[in-house]
Amino acid sequence: MKKIWGSAITPVGYGAGAGGTVTQITSKATAVTLDKFCGEITTHNATLNAATIVSFTVNNAYVTATDLVAIEHDSGGTLGSYTVCANTVAAGSFQVTLRNNTAGNLGEALALRFVLIRAVEA
Repeated sequence: MKKIWGSAITPVGYGAGAGGTVTQITSKATAVTLDKFCGEITTHNATLNAATIVSFTVNNAYVTATDLVAIEHDSGGTLGSYTVCANTVAAGSFQVTLRNNTAGNLGEALALRFVLIRAVEA
């Protein structure tokens, strides 16, 4: 544990058991369900054409409408070739949007790591 200014700092985040994994089946547009506060989504390896966008739903009972979902392309596939973002956050689900930023078609399974950040509006 690090010490800053003479006091112990506890890492921010979730402990063991808070996360999980899920693998997408059928296509990159197929919805997945993962009822965890954080985890990893492995996408289907279907081809995503050059400069093309696809979205899919993540069903998650832990998500509230005011949460922030942070997501990144963690591994698998060609790192840096995709833009990934979470959007359309609602109670019980959020959308993930992937874009192939390259000039070529890519058929890769991507590991996307996400975390829910609880937020309120008031």
